[in-house]
Amino acid sequence: MSSFEPVVKQLEIILPKPHLGDNRSHETRLRTELEDLLNEKVSVPLWVARKLKDLPQYNYQIKAFVVKDQYGWQLVDVFPKDVNKAPLGLAIDLGSTSVVFYLVDLLKKQVIKTVSEPNPQIAHGEDILDRILFAAKGNGLELLQKEVVELFNNVIDRLVKEQGGLREDIFYISVAGNTTMCHFLMALDPSHLCKEPYIPVENSFDLIRASEIGIKAHPLSYLYCFPNVGSYFGGDLLAGILSSKMHKSEELSMLVDVGTNAEVILGNNEWLVACAGAAGPALEGGVLECGMRAQPGAIERVEIDPKTLEVKYKTIADAPPRGLCGSGIIDLICAMFLAGIVEPTGKLVPDRDPKRMIQVKGDWAYIVAFEHETVHKRPVYITQSDIKNLIRSKGAMYTILNVVIQSVGIEFKDIDKFYVAGAFGSYIDPEKAITIGMLPDIPRDRFVGLGNAAGKGAVEFLLNKDAMVEVEKIKQNITYLEMNVRGDFMNQLTGALFLPHTDISRFPSVKEKLARLEQN
Repeated sequence: MSSFEPVVKQLEIILPKPHLGDNRSHETRLRTELEDLLNEKVSVPLWVARKLKDLPQYNYQIKAFVVKDQYGWQLVDVFPKDVNKAPLGLAIDLGSTSVVFYLVDLLKKQVIKTVSEPNPQIAHGEDILDRILFAAKGNGLELLQKEVVELFNNVIDRLVKEQGGLREDIFYISVAGNTTMCHFLMALDPSHLCKEPYIPVENSFDLIRASEIGIKAHPLSYLYCFPNVGSYFGGDLLAGILSSKMHKSEELSMLVDVGTNAEVILGNNEWLVACAGAAGPALEGGVLECGMRAQPGAIERVEIDPKTLEVKYKTIADAPPRGLCGSGIIDLICAMFLAGIVEPTGKLVPDRDPKRMIQVKGDWAYIVAFEHETVHKRPVYITQSDIKNLIRSKGAMYTILNVVIQSVGIEFKDIDKFYVAGAFGSYIDPEKAITIGMLPDIPRDRFVGLGNAAGKGAVEFLLNKDAMVEVEKIKQNITYLEMNVRGDFMNQLTGALFLPHTDISRFPSVKEKLARLEQN
């Protein structure tokens, strides 16, 4: 349970009844009582003022619901004292592939239900650039907004119905998403996000009423969208920082969120440096011949015996194999490298295990699961072209991390905590990622998986009335490095396009591991 105060409060109040010596208005009577209780100014919107005529009917004994905005507290509803109504909040991780919803009981200060749904905008392109191009055509932007708002409303109806409540019970919504997804949500022109000089329409989104964009919750419910630092560093990362607490620690921390882009933040309670760059598409699995998202049937773990070359794998939900997801891909490349099936250059060695080698469209491929093992009766394999793309992705990931630490004059060994966020970070095995040269070779106990850090940050926002100010301070404290215009990135990338790297001294534990395998 959070030790903070949530953004919504339910207050039970017995008001002094009016008489000739106290003929204050209903509004003044209630506002004064609220301000005495909260020790802050309270605003009273017209919609609520119209309901105050019922105070005598309630015998001046009420439950008042107040929400925190950027100016103080706002009265958003009043009910008779005996009404049983728990104020709810909805935290949303607005991802380009999946949208995760967290229904939060703001009295108990806990998540009571989590739901993940596919983002309906995928119909206009899995690549977010395709959606930006779609937004520029006709009513494309309005359609993208409509699709995600309809998803919000459908999930809201389902969640509150399961709790035996009403959509009007949701008083606050927080949304963490990348810069483009938030522009789609607000129907803001995203066309300049993907071209120089990479300018968003908005960095900081003011609070809006959820109803302004068609979300059906309480009539006065607020929607908070986490701000962005730039086109490629969005509110999902700021939510992740809030969740990690790295901005409050004296320890030096690095946070990386691997998705379509690799987004990186380095620093502590005194300073923060951030950047983002293209690194993740191949690592997500979707662009491989046999790649897939992390769904039942996806191979998520792979082992290959370096001597016998026997392959063992594990699928999500233990379902028959369908394809390879991100964590399985990293495991596979690592296992193939250590077993000598892939050379340090990334080239397949067909003679090493001929029974698992096939030709696919003139390209060598290594079979992980044979056709008789899979649900679709086709082999699950990885091609030479897949491996080339993977090595480029992992090389870009490592290079981004290296450029960031060099920009502040430190080394990887100086990092006390290395946070890995996102669905990808939940399942990645740091040992395997280090072996292929994707993550730095530092002590393994320094790696911390954050899971869905963006979702956790969105939940924390609802449970901490001061989070809005805190997030703005985080944003102001970040120095952003534009990776797209840095020459040192391309210069260093070449050296990282090997397993684990052309400079093996950067990965002493991998060098030692390879030496032991040679001895055996």
